[in-house]
Amino acid sequence: MQLFRFISFVVNIYMMIIIVRVILTWFSWERNSGFLGFLSSITDPYINWFRRFSFLKTGYIDFSPIAALGVLSLVNRVFAILASHGSITVGIILAMLLQLVWGIVSFVIGFAIVVLVLRLIADFIAHNSQNPFWRLVDGFSQPVLYRVTRLFFKSRIVNFRTGLLISIACLAVSYFLLRFVFFLATRILANLPF
Repeated sequence: MQLFRFISFVVNIYMMIIIVRVILTWFSWERNSGFLGFLSSITDPYINWFRRFSFLKTGYIDFSPIAALGVLSLVNRVFAILASHGSITVGIILAMLLQLVWGIVSFVIGFAIVVLVLRLIADFIAHNSQNPFWRLVDGFSQPVLYRVTRLFFKSRIVNFRTGLLISIACLAVSYFLLRFVFFLATRILANLPF
């Protein structure tokens, strides 16, 4: 049990190192300079494994560190349960895996909602489309907006604001429905006897 507790502790420390590394990349530091170079040498081999999957990269954002942290979180939880209870069932592992998937799905839906709300605000205030921030928001909002409006309106042309409002509403309803489904499925899996 002490070994599982130690492994859980080491995984927690590694997760914190990855978080520090990700936050430091938001600032313009030289990639191979001192501390950042040291952190990169520790974290990049693991994160690079997730960077192989193209669906984790969208425009300017790389979701690979989030996926890497999600897997580490799952591993950490398995070892924490083993440390505290001494055993774990397949049902609990499947429930934790489902919670991990829900965490990723809920983040993506929440992020899309925030981006679409920002785009709606920009539409109301008649934003400067040359501003880099609003171009970034447009870059994220357009693919989501396109997919949702095509789902409801097929090939009909829709007012931009109407499309934004319907997309936000659709994503919000999807979030709550999926949250309920994932909650039920997690409860069922966690109660499996094996």
